[in-house]
Amino acid sequence: MCGICCVISFSIQHTIGDFFKEDLLCSLRRRGPNCSQQLIKTESDLSYQCLFSGHVLHLRGLTTPQPLEDTNNNVFLWNGEVFNGIHVGTTENDTKIMFHHLTSCNNESDILSLFSSVQGPWSFMYYQASTHSLWFGRDYFGRRSLLWQFNNGLEKALCLSSVSALSGSDNQWQEVPVSGIFRIDLKACAATKSLTLILYPWKYRFQENATEETLKDGLDQISKDLPTYISLAMSEPKFCLVAPVTPLNRTIPEIKTECHCTNFYSDSVSVENLQRFLAEDHKKKLVHQLIDVLSEAVKRRVLCLFRGTDQLKRENHSVSARKAHVAVLFSGGIDSMLIAVLTDRHIPLEEPIDLLNVAFMSKECTKSKGASKKHENQKNQLELLACQEHFKELDIETSNSLSCFSVPDRITGRAGLKELEMINPSRTWNFVEINVTLEELKRMRQQHISHLVYPLDTVLDDSIGCAVWFASRGEGFITNQGDLKPYKSSAKVVLTGIGADEQLAGYSRHRVCFKKYGLEGLIKELGMELSRISSRNLGRDDRIIGDHGKEARFPFLDEDVVSFLNSLPISEKANLALPRGIGEKFLLRLAAKELGLTASTVLPKRAMQFGSRIAKMENSHEKASDKCSRLQSVAGD
Repeated sequence: MCGICCVISFSIQHTIGDFFKEDLLCSLRRRGPNCSQQLIKTESDLSYQCLFSGHVLHLRGLTTPQPLEDTNNNVFLWNGEVFNGIHVGTTENDTKIMFHHLTSCNNESDILSLFSSVQGPWSFMYYQASTHSLWFGRDYFGRRSLLWQFNNGLEKALCLSSVSALSGSDNQWQEVPVSGIFRIDLKACAATKSLTLILYPWKYRFQENATEETLKDGLDQISKDLPTYISLAMSEPKFCLVAPVTPLNRTIPEIKTECHCTNFYSDSVSVENLQRFLAEDHKKKLVHQLIDVLSEAVKRRVLCLFRGTDQLKRENHSVSARKAHVAVLFSGGIDSMLIAVLTDRHIPLEEPIDLLNVAFMSKECTKSKGASKKHENQKNQLELLACQEHFKELDIETSNSLSCFSVPDRITGRAGLKELEMINPSRTWNFVEINVTLEELKRMRQQHISHLVYPLDTVLDDSIGCAVWFASRGEGFITNQGDLKPYKSSAKVVLTGIGADEQLAGYSRHRVCFKKYGLEGLIKELGMELSRISSRNLGRDDRIIGDHGKEARFPFLDEDVVSFLNSLPISEKANLALPRGIGEKFLLRLAAKELGLTASTVLPKRAMQFGSRIAKMENSHEKASDKCSRLQSVAGD
């Protein structure tokens, strides 16, 4: 994980440092606290100059300061992880490996082939001195944030950065589209005093022939979001990136297999019913295929991590003194439970796993209960009690009282902890209770969170952004020998379940779509989900989690996992003719049951903003899609 930034100016009359704000530097340093440095390249004869700023969070191999520069004046900034596709040894640093490959590229095709091979999240900037070109972009899913900002004044400048500046500007930041990677011919732009972006798009390549299908948004979609003075051109058809995943299977079964057992199971959501499905050989085979590919994805993400200090001291430290290197954003729901179980498979047994569970103080604890709030408070308590009833055998103590932070995700999280302890009682599971008051929420939103969410601006972005920021910070309490003690997670890697709902029809809107438009409409909706996940979720969450000097990793968006799920017909992945708690993410629930999970396998989907109780904490009349007034000040400063 790194904070990377490049500022390009086509005016030698101005010092390039004028465009590089101090608050932007501070935000970048928060992402990369282990090493920071800058480099300025000036081509006075061609009237352009570039500032490169790199800030490194050390995770793999030897600490490698950025930006990297070679003897030919090529410069590289890398915010990514190579998990597969290109060999990186266990003691090697992937930034150095990528730079070595890049500087060995002889032409455009070589560069495109390199980035087509990389499996893992990335954003990058590469200055190729011999051609006066700046290459930049994000991976196919957009798992790493990259923003751009254009200035059309006399100074004419472009800024690319992992995060935006806090200070106001007339030139708004936007997320760099994930339609492909971009190149700027700096020499040509300096000569014409205009800026042209060349897009190299992602395309599918089918195995049986050379036919290719252009992916993502076309030129028109990208151009309409750019300032009018920026030109956008498509590369020659032969120059493209090969998509790292297989296309979505859009076939619809002739026989609606999803209905053959509906009547039998419709009135019963139970673990026993999941077990009956597992009795089918075909289902069991698919389940094991999913477990294998997802387990490998988790393995890559928990082992590609420097553990040198702990390994040297392992002999001398007690279990309680050992630090966690990996944390899971944890609600006790099916996604986070499955990630936790698979993480337990692969990291050393003596290493703790942090389970980060966030809760926001309920309204009734922040103000006196008025008559107008009576119905709402009763409704909230009934939901909590119903949640506790579901887990009465696992979490008896929480049913005795409702504290200000006993939100649904806290209850299911505690229950999930007990399931994990039963699966592996030898592991130290640090269940971190992160409690957030309204006062702290407002303060941290103003100081940090708002500008990290930006340029997104809805109520939903605010709710999820705040919840993820506090959760990934990892400051809370753990229970140690019966006592609640302060705890701060030391984990640099934070695993999240993003991508499961989008691929396996986990959202309520998927069930609505299925009822209205059937399987064909559902397939179309799922196809759209992954295509927009970069702009809806991933850039925002990368900025949010990276602000703590931690790295977000997304096992469900591993290229092999997505390819496997894309290869299956929709009827194998989800069965929305079945009730909530079984039908959505059906294949995932079967996998969880096969791995030994119990009550959590039939928990209905509950969005983080509702489970943590941040939704409508401050304004009960807001809709998720509304512009959030609490975020508007960032764009307007």
